Amino acid sequence: MNLAALLVHLSRIKLLIACILASSTVVGETQDDFNLSEVVSGVFVHHGRHAGLEHADRADSANIGFIIGNGCVAVIDSGGSVDIGVKLLTAIRERTKVRICYVINTHAHFDHILGNAAFLSEQPKFIGHVNLATAINNSRDYFAKNFSAELGDRGGAGVIGPDTLVEAELVLDLGGRELRLAAQPMAHTDSDLTVVDLQTNTLWSGDLVFMERLPVLDGNLRGWLAWMTTSAARSYDRVIPGHGPTTAPWPAALLAQQAYLTSLVATVKSALAAGEFLEDVTASGENALLPGWEIPTAHTRNLSRAYREYEWE
Repeated sequence: MNLAALLVHLSRIKLLIACILASSTVVGETQDDFNLSEVVSGVFVHHGRHAGLEHADRADSANIGFIIGNGCVAVIDSGGSVDIGVKLLTAIRERTKVRICYVINTHAHFDHILGNAAFLSEQPKFIGHVNLATAINNSRDYFAKNFSAELGDRGGAGVIGPDTLVEAELVLDLGGRELRLAAQPMAHTDSDLTVVDLQTNTLWSGDLVFMERLPVLDGNLRGWLAWMTTSAARSYDRVIPGHGPTTAPWPAALLAQQAYLTSLVATVKSALAAGEFLEDVTASGENALLPGWEIPTAHTRNLSRAYREYEWE
């Protein structure tokens, strides 16, 4: 083992001890406030709240969960804080003693990854998109500064990145149950990874699918729309969206998001054709009516990103 690898190993051991000590007080607490549904045989989902960045419950704002096989459990997204990760770990152990082999992150946003440290004691493989490690490292200081409460005294070192990267596809065998992981082109982010449980034909989309909560564009709008068009033609039995209900029929789950993102393209193209500046477009977006969407404040940011993407078309 070289020096760099040894230092990484020692830092993980130190963090593991801290997580065990922290979890000793959390695990004993009631899990009554941690909802969990078995949406189909062996697939468990915790329903995240609709909470924005300024909300006290922001750490618990994503749909996260796990899939149980005969020999392994795979966690899919760990939540937005170590405490949420500990609650998810406790929920798993209330249902099975099967080893947790994998923690899979669908992308690099805080509400899906900051719970990773809670699983260090299980010694799983941490798996993500080929771009995930870079995305996390680029955001590490931001996470440490803005999510100190969620990370506790661990700071940026408590943000656990992947040790296994998916460049195209990867099949994981949980024991009598296979998961197909696929790295997607830039869409919601540049590190989107989908998971399909082949046994139940269930798509775990991460934030490639938003329902009820307004979609957030942090990648490429063209790519996102292209992903929806391609994926809609596939015959999944259901989808577990990153935000919204714990499960929804496919491809109907895409309809509202597709309509919104398509309207975003139309708005910025019209503005560009009229010679409007970015400031004018975002200012008009502040008063936009978006019925049916929670946390509509993301709209102006989406307009800004879409405008910059299309302005050189």
